[in-house]
Amino acid sequence: MSEIKQKSAARDWAEALIVAFIIAMIIRAFVLQAYRIPSSSMEDTLLKGDHLLATKYNYGLTVPMTTRKLWGADRIPGRGDIVIFTFPGNHQMDFVKRVIGLPGETIEVRDKTVYINGKIFRQPFEKYTDPFILTQGQGMVRDNFGPVKVEPGTCFVMGDNRDQSYDSRFWGFVPIQNIKGKAFIIYFSWDSMKHWIRFSRIGRLVH
Repeated sequence: MSEIKQKSAARDWAEALIVAFIIAMIIRAFVLQAYRIPSSSMEDTLLKGDHLLATKYNYGLTVPMTTRKLWGADRIPGRGDIVIFTFPGNHQMDFVKRVIGLPGETIEVRDKTVYINGKIFRQPFEKYTDPFILTQGQGMVRDNFGPVKVEPGTCFVMGDNRDQSYDSRFWGFVPIQNIKGKAFIIYFSWDSMKHWIRFSRIGRLVH
């Protein structure tokens, strides 16, 4: 009798683990997913070593491992949203940037200042670390770019750390279908210079 009970208990544990695994995969695919920030391109909003959760339903649901939408393909992100997306140049990579330009808008950068439809767009989250204006070479688009009109079904994204960000100025627009989620909350942060946890950042909402 005890052997039967042991087998039953083992089966119950196995079933519980399988169900928990399935639920975890569903949550990861359609509700929340964890990401780690590997660079300084979004400072000071997101620091290198921040670990964040992103909600995956704001712009429709994406078929796992693809850029195809189950539904909500026509949902457009809001200006200022911090989004995680599949990099158009390499579908094996995910990027995190802030949405600046929306479909149909004209974007221009003049001497580091962003213009949307001819009007200055300046926000407190912007960060500049280089006082010089680049006027030649491949990097000149960093400080003087456009004007360009954002194509239908795409958006224009930039990093908050404007002088240290590889973004739409360099490689173009992000197809909205490539957007996988919206940054939500920092659940862990590791300072690699000090080799210690940044406790003050844990639980901080991302906006």
